[in-house]
Amino acid sequence: MVATSRTDKPFSLSSFLISDGPAGFLLSWVAGFVDTSAFIILFGVFTAHVTGNIALAGSSFVSSDTETTITRLLMLPIFMVTVMLTSLLARYARYKKWCVFGVLLTTEAIALVVLWIVGTQLSPSLILDVQEEYIFPIAMSGVVAMAIQNALMKEAKGVFKSYIPTTVMTGNTTQLSIDLVQTIVSKFLPDGKQEGAEAIERMSRGVPVIAGFALGGLAAAYFVLVSETWWSLIFPVVIISILAIAAYVDHYRASSNA
Repeated sequence: MVATSRTDKPFSLSSFLISDGPAGFLLSWVAGFVDTSAFIILFGVFTAHVTGNIALAGSSFVSSDTETTITRLLMLPIFMVTVMLTSLLARYARYKKWCVFGVLLTTEAIALVVLWIVGTQLSPSLILDVQEEYIFPIAMSGVVAMAIQNALMKEAKGVFKSYIPTTVMTGNTTQLSIDLVQTIVSKFLPDGKQEGAEAIERMSRGVPVIAGFALGGLAAAYFVLVSETWWSLIFPVVIISILAIAAYVDHYRASSNA
């Protein structure tokens, strides 16, 4: 009887969840959900797509809406400061040899809980419009959460094959369009097999991210309009928490096997 050895690693749910496809899809779903929810509830304030607030600030400035203009413009420095603090946290976690991805995901989960609590306390029901003075603290909470997610995609080195934004889809859509052209053109080139394979590999990581953001936005529109409450924000909290647990499990499994 000949013994056979299996070189393939056994399936691990934690490793699967934090791999490019599933993690990219879930993170972009969260971003789409939070961004769309805030945009609907807060009358056109972005939390994930912060640069969009600059364009909208110009619109509100022309309309002589000073308070709204200031609120939208303040989202940018809040975003930048949060990214800087998240980067510092990631550096400290790497220095202490902690699970960087897990630490940053945990931080984002806490920020999302804060958004949920702030929204619930300041505007328990969405049947009545959110009062003007409450828009800023609610929007700030959402921007902090999404700024952390933006930073963790850069700082979680070694988790993803390459950097893929999960909060803004412009770059991803551009790359997908280019990769589609490259895939088609490579079919007609004698040495285009490698280029075609590379394009397909990038699309395999980019498509789930774009799809996740779109589905998250659709889900937010449905749940916010149907529930007219903040309870639906529990979904992003649960998803980020699951990813954080998976990151910790995978990290400590790898550490114990080293």
